[in-house]
Amino acid sequence: MGRESTGRGDGSGGREGDRPDGPGRPYADLNAAAAASAFQLPAIGLIWWIGNQLGDDYGTSVYGFFVLFGLACLLVIAPLVLPVVGLVHAIVHIMPADFLARAAVRHARGPRWAWHLVCTALLGVGWAGLTALLYGWTFGVTAPLFAALGVLPVLGLAYLRRRRRITGRPWGAWLPSLIASVGLFLLVFVGGVLATVTGLVKDYEPPVLSAEQLAGDWRGDHGAVLRLRPDGHAELTKVPSQPEYYDDSADPPNPVFTRCDGTGSWDLRRDDPDGDSERDGVLVRLRGGCGDDTYWMIGGTAAKPELFVLFGDPDAAELRILKRDS
Repeated sequence: MGRESTGRGDGSGGREGDRPDGPGRPYADLNAAAAASAFQLPAIGLIWWIGNQLGDDYGTSVYGFFVLFGLACLLVIAPLVLPVVGLVHAIVHIMPADFLARAAVRHARGPRWAWHLVCTALLGVGWAGLTALLYGWTFGVTAPLFAALGVLPVLGLAYLRRRRRITGRPWGAWLPSLIASVGLFLLVFVGGVLATVTGLVKDYEPPVLSAEQLAGDWRGDHGAVLRLRPDGHAELTKVPSQPEYYDDSADPPNPVFTRCDGTGSWDLRRDDPDGDSERDGVLVRLRGGCGDDTYWMIGGTAAKPELFVLFGDPDAAELRILKRDS
């Protein structure tokens, strides 16, 4: 004799989503949540890669073959990595929010999946606040991002639960996840190609800055400060500079750059004096024998300009970036 379903449920016409269907139900839910979380990851990775390609490549576009090779390797190991990442996301984000949604739907109106979306967004904001405190990540960026990362998994989990009730197979979650993952990946890929071909998305162009705009303080890692004065004088504090002598065949290898303190001069160049780059940049000459002349290329955007140098072997260069004080 069947059990009558009463009250509010998960939007599928009953309260079956709120009561266990046996001791294996929590594990089946976790499995479905992991599958629902994993299916979006390839598309997210593709979006991230497209965004990087459209941004400043810091003069490394000549190594596109190695980037493609790395992507091919990721595709090979993806079937092993994605389920693990999906499981972690389900454990720390989707299932805790589902627990909160289950409690909320007992005391408020609305389908469970809608409350699950709300709780997932709130939990994402909470995780964003934690990362802002621990790692200094920008809360205004991570909060909507973490909240958005839960939308498709929640909707996917609701679909898989409904499908499970219809088919009676609690563990058949990964095949639909695979099909949805391939479809979403292809959708993003085709959309990216069309946006590029139609000119909707523009190729990156470095900003064109005047000497007056370049004057000021530029800061980098390990306390590096490059102060460019309007009169052409430069002051350096722990600023990476080209070494006076570099031999990539030495054993042990020479440092690819040296950090210098002192004073010198600077001037704006409309191209690299060595002919290695077509970018505008700043040529810094340091007095006192620490390091050689260093050409800092201009990158970033007009609103947030950057100066950068690639040190060492071009096949494995070390990138150093200085950012303008706001």
